[in-house]
Amino acid sequence: MSSALDPLMEAYNESLTHDRKFYAQDIDGSIAWARANKNVGILTEKEFSEIERGFALVKDEWDANTFQIKPGVDEDIHTANERRLGEVIGQAIAGKLHTGRSRNDQIATDLRLWVRDKLHDIQNHLGSLLQAIIFRADAEIDFITPGYTHLQRAQPVRWSHWLLSYGFFFAADFKRLKNVIDDLNISPLGSGALSGNVFGVDREAIGRELGFDGLCWNSMNAVSDRDFLIETMSWGSRFMGHVSRIAMDLCIYSSQESGFVKLSDAYSTGSSLMPQKKNPDALELLRGKSGQMHGLLSGFTTTLNSLPSCYNKDMQEGTSSIIATISLLSDSIQILTGVLTTLTVHPANMRRALEPSMLATELADYLVKKGVPFRETHHISGKVVALAEAQGKGMDALGVPELRGVDARFGDDVTACFDQEAAVEKRTAKGGTARESVREQIEVLKQLLETGKMPAWSVTA
Repeated sequence: MSSALDPLMEAYNESLTHDRKFYAQDIDGSIAWARANKNVGILTEKEFSEIERGFALVKDEWDANTFQIKPGVDEDIHTANERRLGEVIGQAIAGKLHTGRSRNDQIATDLRLWVRDKLHDIQNHLGSLLQAIIFRADAEIDFITPGYTHLQRAQPVRWSHWLLSYGFFFAADFKRLKNVIDDLNISPLGSGALSGNVFGVDREAIGRELGFDGLCWNSMNAVSDRDFLIETMSWGSRFMGHVSRIAMDLCIYSSQESGFVKLSDAYSTGSSLMPQKKNPDALELLRGKSGQMHGLLSGFTTTLNSLPSCYNKDMQEGTSSIIATISLLSDSIQILTGVLTTLTVHPANMRRALEPSMLATELADYLVKKGVPFRETHHISGKVVALAEAQGKGMDALGVPELRGVDARFGDDVTACFDQEAAVEKRTAKGGTARESVREQIEVLKQLLETGKMPAWSVTA
């Protein structure tokens, strides 16, 4: 270049503000690269040892937050680390480090290493979330609550069953996350700018040193592939969709109209005007952050759309997007875990919300067992609901003669249908809300955390 960059362009172009987070991964990749160059004779054993020693000091500076960035010189993490290495061990050796390597394959490597490390952290946080759900589901299995469809009270269920409904959403996320990690864990290092390496470095040895499971098999693809970022953001978008749903449910359940749960003060705030209010800010923010996650995915997907082959500077926008994604996901999982761990449940309020009309299906099932076709029993049960509403009382307050007035096949034992606990315990098929079915679901989630897999069939004898 014959002239200096415009100062605004210099600031517009630099990425160190974001990719400084990759300092450890960049150093690990550089050491692996130096070792590969030593093995083909580009570096001597002594030169390689000096590079290792120098990078250990550079990493210590980053760890201690004493690394001195030089504005206008350190454009990105790669130039910053290499510049500092030269100051520590001398440019005569440090200047050999980049032989055969491009920042194109270097940033691709740094990104894969950093995202892999952070997704392992997220995997652990997600495991803690599942453990919190399992613990509450087991401890609070006796609580009966209304189950809702269309935000209308529908049928009684165990509170644990509701918890586990989200547990299985997050269990599916847990399994998919492993696939995301497995897919991204391949090494691009040694691909150069686009056409490969001329010095015959052992890419497989480099990949193994860095903990990769395989190679990017085409050098042009290796430097241009950012699908692993899209897949991570896509996973995050789906996960945050699930988070937004449980957050919405808990907002409703924590309202004064419901009163099923009460959030801890650690995850709530008061009103600046109305002292009596306790706002579920954690839940509302979780719900709102899901929109931000969808936006990150949409934005970077659009950035990659119609790019020409190999590396283009547009891809640099993926760095800030993936850092924001990881931060959002990590924080959100831990916040949700905190909410679920500390909230107080009010089973008495749940019980009071159980309306007799929620047992209308029990009447229909009662007649089914007497041989009446379900479509007919559904119609009969609806007549009973209408009769109770017309008389201004619950279905359970109707006498047997009144029920027989609707259909003569109702017997004296029909009153047993108006037992909320019994209605719950009838749902014994796998996946249902009966106590033993719920306990089996708990065991399935426990097995997932222990083995990484969910059983296809029964886990209990």
